[in-house]
Amino acid sequence: MLQPNFFNTYLVFPILNLLILFYKVFLFIRLPGAFGFAIIALTAFVRLLFQPFFKRQMETASKMQELKPHLDKLSVKHKNDKKQLQQEQMKLYQQAGINPASGCLFMIIQIPIFIALYNTLSLFFRNGDLTKVIAEINKVLYAPFLKITTINPWFFGFNLAVAPKQSGLWYYLLIPLVTGLLQYFQAVSMTPSVSQPKPTNKDNNPGSAKATVGEGGDFQKAMNTQMKFMFPIMIGWFSYTLPVGLSLYWNIFSLFSIIQGRKIRK
Repeated sequence: MLQPNFFNTYLVFPILNLLILFYKVFLFIRLPGAFGFAIIALTAFVRLLFQPFFKRQMETASKMQELKPHLDKLSVKHKNDKKQLQQEQMKLYQQAGINPASGCLFMIIQIPIFIALYNTLSLFFRNGDLTKVIAEINKVLYAPFLKITTINPWFFGFNLAVAPKQSGLWYYLLIPLVTGLLQYFQAVSMTPSVSQPKPTNKDNNPGSAKATVGEGGDFQKAMNTQMKFMFPIMIGWFSYTLPVGLSLYWNIFSLFSIIQGRKIRK
C-alpha cells in the first residue's frame, strides 16, 4: 500500500508526515476536530507554498487579456500567413515581457501535488481496516513521536471518512452543493472576461475581421463557460461520491484561490 517508490518517497511520504504533525499539534492543544483542522492546515500550507506560481499565472492571464485586441488585429492582418502570424505574436509577447506557457505552470505543478494529497487522505478514508492502515502509516513516519494509534474522523458533526452518498443523512448533501458553488466562484475569480476589440477603418475587409475575431471570442467564451459550470458540476459529483475529508481539502483550496485571486486582481 505504501511502497517506497519515487512518487511516494518524494511526495506522498512528506505530505503524510506533515499531516500527522499537524494532527499531533492539534491533539496536544486539545482542539476538537483535530484531524479536520490538520487537513485544513495542510491544504493552507501547500497553497501558500505555491503562491508565487499562482500569482504568476494570474498576472499572465491579466496581461494576455490586455493583449487580446492586438492579437485579434494580428490574426486578421496575417490570416493567410500562419508563419508570419506566429512571428508577430511572439514579438508582441516579448515586448510585453510575458511567456504564454508560464500561465499553465501552476496547473501542471499542482497535478502531482493534488494526486499525492488525494493518495494521502485516501489512506485514512477509503480503506476498511483502519488498524492495518495505521500500522502501514507508522512505518513511513520520520520520527517516533509522530506515530499514531487511532484517528478520530469527526469534524463539526461530520464523519470525514463517510461519503455523502453513503451517509443517509440529509445535511451531508450540503457538502457537494457547497463544494460545487466554491468551485464556481473559484473559476469566476480566475477566468478573465472576454473583450471584443473595437472595429477600425483600417481593416480592408470588415466582415472577414468580424468573423475571425468572433470565432476566437466564441471559442474563449465556450472554454470559460465549461470552466465556470461543467467543472463545478463534476467536482460536486465527486464530493457526493467521495469521503467528506477530500471535499474539505477541495473547499479550503477553493477558498484560498478565491481570496488570493481577488487580491491579485485588485
